[in-house]
This record gives sequence, C-alpha cells and structure tokens, in this order.
Amino acid sequence: MGRWEPDAGGRLARAALELFAERGFDDTTVLDIAQRAGVTERTYFRHFADKREVLFQGSTLLQDAVVAAITAAPADAAPIEVVGAGMQAAGEVLDDRRDYAQLRYAAIVAHPSLQERELLKMATLAAAVAAALRERGVPEPAAALLGETGVTVFKLGFERWIADPSAPGLPECIARALAELRSLTS
Repeated sequence: MGRWEPDAGGRLARAALELFAERGFDDTTVLDIAQRAGVTERTYFRHFADKREVLFQGSTLLQDAVVAAITAAPADAAPIEVVGAGMQAAGEVLDDRRDYAQLRYAAIVAHPSLQERELLKMATLAAAVAAALRERGVPEPAAALLGETGVTVFKLGFERWIADPSAPGLPECIARALAELRSLTS
C-alpha cells in the first residue's frame, strides 16, 4: 500500500491491532505498524502521539455521543435513565465494530500500562457524564455517583458483548446491565 492511499489512520489502527495480537504490545514497534500499514513512521506520528494512542483514538467520539444523548434526553427523565441512554448511545457507536473491539480489548487486558490508560479514559468519561448531568440540574454528589455508575454499567455491558459472540448488540447488553442494577435497588 502506498502512502497516497486513503484512510492512513484506519490502516494504522488495523495494522497495530493485528501486530499486537501477533506479537504483543511490547514486541511491536511504531515502525512495524507503519510498515504494515504501508506508510512511513513519520505518517504514524501525524496521526498518533505514541504507540498507545492508536488504541484510544475513538475516546472523544464515544464521549461526545454520551454527552449528546444526555443533553438531548427529555427534561423530565429520571437521571439514571438519562445516563442509561447516554451509555446506550456509546454502545451504538461501537456496535458495528465488534471484531475491532475484541482485538482492542485483548491488547488492553494483556498490558498493565494500557489498562491504566483505559482506566483514565473511563474516569474522563465519568467526569463528562457528571458535568452533563450538572448542566441538567442534577446536584452533587448525585451527578458524580451517576457518572461512575454509568461507566460501570457500560463496562459490564461491553465485557459481556465482547465475551459472548451470541450476545445481542452492545446497546442491548448495556440496557440489560442497567436493568440488573435497577433490580438491585428496587
């Protein structure tokens, strides 16, 4: 593949996941990824700050989907339902990318520094959820508690979706996790 071919960022992400699966994160270099994608190492760094960032490129898109769903929810909706809608919106972003998500998840769980980065991403998402809820008038500490709860519900739904090929779509897995939480509190 030549450098002039489109979607260098997508090719780099796919190449990185393939190489992480084949060799492991530590034994894959940025040069390896760039060569597999058919671009130069310099092109890699135009798209990603470092080797880890190739796995976390969609964080902003996911967060934006969650916040937009929270903002668009009916004013009279219960805060937990608003958070559930936000997390299901995140699920919709990822739902058609299960194969990619499985490879990404495998790379992350196999490496402690990637797990740390994933935790930071989830903490940032929880803070964004809490901020969006505060904008809707949800007071503290309820907004922060719901932000953390929403991320936990998303995480449980996501892990079930990844682990079970027969599981329904990610939004439904998230909805089921939220329903289980509701059953514990009623």
